[in-house]
Amino acid sequence: DKDTSGLIVAAKSDAAHQGLAAQFADKSAERAYQAVVRGVPDPAEGEVQAAIGRSAQDRKKMAVVARGKPAVTRYRVLRRWARRASLIECRLLTGRTHQIRVHLASIGHPVVGDPAYGGRRPPDTAVLARFPRQALHAYLIGFQHPVTGDRLRFKSNLPRDINELILYLDCV
Repeated sequence: DKDTSGLIVAAKSDAAHQGLAAQFADKSAERAYQAVVRGVPDPAEGEVQAAIGRSAQDRKKMAVVARGKPAVTRYRVLRRWARRASLIECRLLTGRTHQIRVHLASIGHPVVGDPAYGGRRPPDTAVLARFPRQALHAYLIGFQHPVTGDRLRFKSNLPRDINELILYLDCV
């Protein structure tokens, strides 16, 4: 997603690409995201298992659909601000287009600032409504180096705009 911050992996050779693609396919690569979402998921830790496919209403969007591809997202609440918002960690067991955004919206907790899946319900505050992008950050990636075999794990701190949003939420 173009408005998601954080880590990405780029292969510099065909061998590296094939090795990385295999790890993503067999789910041995580790991926974790942090997101500020509207509301507080209950339970505070869980799993969304819902197939994802093209939306029947808007072909540019994805949706939870009966005949979509299987998708699984595990989530865990890290911080909460009353019922207004929460910071969560998401781990992907599959890799579908817009998976985190679609799954979180489907359980009633869309990512703050998400123009596509944010839903019609107005945010609790003007700051949440004006956040300029989806508050979603790819903060962790781990995989076995496809050439050397070394296990690599990288982390990225939340960017300034999401940290500023968190500071605001701490004050309201």
